[in-house]
Amino acid sequence: MQLLHWVLLIIPIVAGLATATHALLLKRDPRGAMGWIAVCLMFPYLGPLIYLMLGINRVETRARKLHSRSARSVPKESDSSVESTIKTPVDLPAEFSQLARISSAVTGRDLVQGNNVRVLYNGEQAYPAMLEAISKATKRVLLATYIYETNATGRQFAEALSNATQRGVEVYVLLDGIGELYSGRRASRMLRDGGVRVARFLPPRILPPAIHLNLRNHRKILVADGISAFTGGMNIGDCHLVTRTDSTHVLTDVHFGIQGPVASQIESVFIDDWRFVTGEELAPSSPAPATLEGAICRTIVDGPNEDHDRLSMVLIGAISSARRTVQIMTPYFLPSRELTGALVAAALRGVDVTVVLPERSNIPPVDWATRKILWEFLRCGVSVCYQPAPFAHGKLFVLDQHYAQIGSANMDPRSLRLNFELAVEIYDARIASVLSDHIGDIVQKSRPATLEEVEARPLSEKIRDAVAWLASPYL
Repeated sequence: MQLLHWVLLIIPIVAGLATATHALLLKRDPRGAMGWIAVCLMFPYLGPLIYLMLGINRVETRARKLHSRSARSVPKESDSSVESTIKTPVDLPAEFSQLARISSAVTGRDLVQGNNVRVLYNGEQAYPAMLEAISKATKRVLLATYIYETNATGRQFAEALSNATQRGVEVYVLLDGIGELYSGRRASRMLRDGGVRVARFLPPRILPPAIHLNLRNHRKILVADGISAFTGGMNIGDCHLVTRTDSTHVLTDVHFGIQGPVASQIESVFIDDWRFVTGEELAPSSPAPATLEGAICRTIVDGPNEDHDRLSMVLIGAISSARRTVQIMTPYFLPSRELTGALVAAALRGVDVTVVLPERSNIPPVDWATRKILWEFLRCGVSVCYQPAPFAHGKLFVLDQHYAQIGSANMDPRSLRLNFELAVEIYDARIASVLSDHIGDIVQKSRPATLEEVEARPLSEKIRDAVAWLASPYL
């Protein structure tokens, strides 16, 4: 009994010290490291267990192993012989040359010109275009999504994917292991019943243990024949059909259809994710032809692996180069200190910085945490407004009406540090102007946030908001 007593006493001490040391040596953020060290040392047994479940990034090691294993068989993107590749940003307006160089250095990807970009509002415009691309595919369809609802919209996509499989098209679907659980019936089961090949990204399981609750694949990708691609913020489900009258659970969103060489870059992101999950190599499609007067584009991948912080670095570079306007639409707004500094500095030097948020999101603690930090933006001249219901799920970043960034990432710690995300930057005045006007129209219908309103909150709300802010890295 005495030996057992000593064992029970020593185990939590050793576990606490070991996990605290791991956090001390490997965490990149000193505040995060300090928090994990405190949890590991102050809560015997429970603290180290929580750290093992949520605090260790096993994805980066696994990704590097798979990347090195496949380096010889999969050509690097920089080796591509696409004629439309721009090695230097000579065709860009002078004010964007510096931003293009920053993005090139951060992403390691080339700008490609000649892309036809379509703006698709809500499921009413996006889903028919996506289903048409699936129905016209002759070689291969690649689909990745975070949430796949098994309602009427989900069944439409399942039928289209199954039909494509039956006519000889190779179909690959990648679902997030946690996002799939949002729907009562498993989408993977429904798709497999139709003969569709499905893989799940880091699904939780008990045996063997695999719990990656924080590391999610939030990308939204559809690529048909390597030519036609779709990306943005839209999942698959009835909730994105805003004209429905049978439900109050409605989301507005913006999605994008892209035809041209950048579709090959988007396809390569799916291929990497598929290899990460299954270990299987998919050969890249032939590069898509460029259009005569298309947009200049480039993909940006971000995640808790070797792509860590790429999107944040590009955003900071873009904001720092802004001359006239910065417009941001995001459902969740909890920027890092670095992004906060860039936005505030832009406003202080006279740039018109506008942030559009939903009046109420689907995650109340995120709204509370956001209110905790708004005073800093409002005091320095950043315009913040609340878009009325339905919940606005769109993610847009527009700079000086010449540059736009679209994709799956929100401006919060989960997207910029924990999730696997995909963005596409667009150097094109026409598309940027369309999106700028869209944001401007929404601002006209929205309620402006004021510093007086934020400071007049009751003490109980301020405390609640501050507590939510403390947990913001994991909301």
